[in-house]
Amino acid sequence: MLLLSVDSSAVTASAALTEDGRVIKSEFINKGLTHSETLLPLIENVMEGCAYKRLDAIAVTAGPGSFTGVRIGVATVKGLAFPYDIPCISVSTLEAIAYNFTDENAVICAVMDARRMQFYNALFKVENGRVTRLCEDRAISIEVLREELKAYENVIIAGDGAELCFNNLNLENIALAVEDKRWQNGVGVSKAAENKKTIKAEALMPVYLRLSQAERELKLKKEN
Repeated sequence: MLLLSVDSSAVTASAALTEDGRVIKSEFINKGLTHSETLLPLIENVMEGCAYKRLDAIAVTAGPGSFTGVRIGVATVKGLAFPYDIPCISVSTLEAIAYNFTDENAVICAVMDARRMQFYNALFKVENGRVTRLCEDRAISIEVLREELKAYENVIIAGDGAELCFNNLNLENIALAVEDKRWQNGVGVSKAAENKKTIKAEALMPVYLRLSQAERELKLKKEN
């Protein structure tokens, strides 16, 4: 399968073109939340010499993550898919992170900073190259996460919230992922997309685990 995989769900942005698991080309940048300017040129660099109509599918991290970043990624992929009716694949950002560690035997604690010591999180067991999800994507407090992680022997913390989370967990059974494996990327997205069902572009939607700050403030005003 010829697959374009895209991520813009956090401060980084990336894209990869793969065929049957083989990486043809990948790009990764970490320049902050300027994805409205950087994502499409990044994709075009990856797709150079390959027509979009040749793609069998486009995968994208649909969340959780930055509300703006997720929307930009999903909207960009929908725009690319519509003209050629290219099938799409929705991938969890947290699951894409876990696929950076297929060479490890450990529990991967994927975390993204949700502010106020809350994290978007999911746990994955990686063993002999196989990634198994241990829980659904969720928003969780550092206190609750700390208690859960005590049950595991070898835990690797990864994601854009990894350093903050690691520094506040104070557990002996955890390790901070090395820098070059810490962030979600297009190759990880492509691995997570394997064997997932495709959907039409119009069905592709952002996945949010909680309301945005503006929506929370509006809801609070209505309740008062």
